[in-house]
Amino acid sequence: MVETPRIVVAGTHSGAGKTTVASGLMAALSTEGYRVAPFKVGPDFIDPSYHTLAAGRPGRNLDAFLSGPDLIGTLFANGAKDADIAVIEGVMGLFDGKSGGGEYASTAHVAKLLKAPVVLVVDACAMARSVAAMVHGYSTFDPELRVGGVILNRVGSPSHEKMLRDALKPLGIPVLGALRRDGDIQTPDRHLGLVPVAERHREARRSLDALGTVTSRYLNLDDIVRLARTAGPLEVEPWSPKSPEEERSEGVRVAVATGPSFSFLYRENLELLEGAGAAVVTFDPTEDEDLPAGTDALYIGGGFPETYAEALSANGGMREKVRAFAARGRPIVAECGGLLYLVRELDGHPMCGVLDATARMTDRLTLGYREARALTDSPLAEPGTNVRGHEFHYSAVEPGAGERPAWELAGRGPEGFVDGGVHASYLHTHWAATPELPRRLVRAASRSAVEAGI
Repeated sequence: MVETPRIVVAGTHSGAGKTTVASGLMAALSTEGYRVAPFKVGPDFIDPSYHTLAAGRPGRNLDAFLSGPDLIGTLFANGAKDADIAVIEGVMGLFDGKSGGGEYASTAHVAKLLKAPVVLVVDACAMARSVAAMVHGYSTFDPELRVGGVILNRVGSPSHEKMLRDALKPLGIPVLGALRRDGDIQTPDRHLGLVPVAERHREARRSLDALGTVTSRYLNLDDIVRLARTAGPLEVEPWSPKSPEEERSEGVRVAVATGPSFSFLYRENLELLEGAGAAVVTFDPTEDEDLPAGTDALYIGGGFPETYAEALSANGGMREKVRAFAARGRPIVAECGGLLYLVRELDGHPMCGVLDATARMTDRLTLGYREARALTDSPLAEPGTNVRGHEFHYSAVEPGAGERPAWELAGRGPEGFVDGGVHASYLHTHWAATPELPRRLVRAASRSAVEAGI
């Protein structure tokens, strides 16, 4: 039984201000002494990096497509252990999900799975009485969903706020606060959204501190906590990353790329590697000159290698170490940004040359959920393994000859590369739904170490 107080911070649409409100609440409540468990609906990596900094504990994702609806409650229960309150930031608009025809993987879907009340963030700029029509529509659209309060964002003045509150009063839905337009609490962004915390930690800390102060001043924290305590109990057991004892491979070291260029990793993926018996160590390909001692496998997630292409290219020592590691047949799993790091060159900058391919940045966004089937035997997946993932990139890879594809994407064809011990793809996967993948990787690393005489 899970009874952690919780709220879902949803927006009427993308850009309404839910990241500002959610991160501000996490910072403000943490300052008040609450142990806050932060979550993000959907596959996004960047918002959870701000949540982690604001709450002081790992930000986690709740994605009903990637993990399946049945795991949402258990993943929440794991991430909310020992917390006083959980704040769950939504994705896109409240009812926007995988498609336009249903609620699947939407914020509303996850809120109902968690039996959590919704705080609706409304961008009130240039609105007056129309705000009531908007809130009325969102609060009545799905009778099974409970919109328990409204937060007004980008309010112009005290008189504007009074006008908005007067318009909303007949609805009987509490206004939990109003945030003014404030240039001091903006967060920089670029082609894939916000700039990750890993690239601006000090500035992000200052921004969150300022945001927490503003949130405490203009939002009613007491009413928000009271609303969170009305969430219904969940009859679930916390998710566990630990593998069965007979499937664990002790003594394996998996080196995970981190730093400003590679910060897109799901927390549960790392916990599953540890649960399979591996020790997870980290390295920064922009600065470190060698892989961590005793590395048995590499996991290179996503991020912004295009932004740091010059630094990655300049670190020839690390590129050579990765190339030599791959040449020995040792296991490497690379996702999206990691794939770009393994090619011969990225926009003319030499990369690791593990794969006979080149990459370039484009002005075309590739974005969406994917269903995939493994085509080629690899350290990550055996042929026929079905997974769900997502793509989010502006780059394109032009393969050379000879590499075998990693996945067959439903409706899209072959994608990715398998070459020796290397599995590289644009597909981001959340391994909680397919724990056999990290377990297989750890077993492959263990075998590789034995074969190498380590």
